[in-house]
Amino acid sequence: MHAQQLSAAGPAFPTGFIPLAGTREDCDACARGERLGFQFTYAYQPIVDVQARAVYAHEALVRGPAGEGAMTVLSQVTEANRYRFDQACRVKAIKGASELGMAVPLSINFLPNAIYKPELCIRTTLEAARVHGFPLTNIIFEVTEGERIEDGPWFAEILREYRRLGFRTAIDDFGAGYAGMKLLADFQPDIIKIDMDIVRHVDTNRARQAIVRNLVRLCEEMGIEVIAEGIETPAERDLLRDAGIRLMQGYLFARPAFRAIAPVDAAAFGTPTP
Repeated sequence: MHAQQLSAAGPAFPTGFIPLAGTREDCDACARGERLGFQFTYAYQPIVDVQARAVYAHEALVRGPAGEGAMTVLSQVTEANRYRFDQACRVKAIKGASELGMAVPLSINFLPNAIYKPELCIRTTLEAARVHGFPLTNIIFEVTEGERIEDGPWFAEILREYRRLGFRTAIDDFGAGYAGMKLLADFQPDIIKIDMDIVRHVDTNRARQAIVRNLVRLCEEMGIEVIAEGIETPAERDLLRDAGIRLMQGYLFARPAFRAIAPVDAAAFGTPTP
């Protein structure tokens, strides 16, 4: 959201924008993608707790209707349909998770620059959770740090409103994007996800190890949970576990499952720690 769009009365709506009332019909239309003009669906990838040797949550990852990669969908998102796409993503992810009987938290990516008033734009999400019987406390909203946040204080306001409503918040790809420490100064999310470029080969790279150790220490002081993403080898897993990270995500544990919940092989957790 551009700062010049903000006013004492809140940000202005774009031309042609019609606020959703949050009805069952709106949820159904969003889930089918009717308002967008293109179809998409989801794959779900586990986030695991290596200490508890269990699945902690699942991240909803956008896919084409036949399992095509995310870019085949995201390339169709424009300034004109960004809001509708963001709303449809939430509804479809929640509906899919409910139909799969997901009993752990669901992490949904959202587009902060598509949000005009947090208390208004969240109505469809609240209705989708109600319709599909999905607990609000089991929804995590995550935003990639790589998306340029055009107004940091406004973004922090969005996250505060989501927390007030009972959702948890996460910053994805931390360490790779535009916001970094300034974002943490404005708002402390419940979770940060360390970018996979920092995780890759962390077991053999002293600089990456130092970054991880100090980031874990900082998050402990701020009461923020840490997820390491992109784990591909047992060596990466073990180094990160020894650094104090228990929540992990990556191909070592499971690849995204198209419209399904991926099983996690017990061997992927490694040797139990005392």
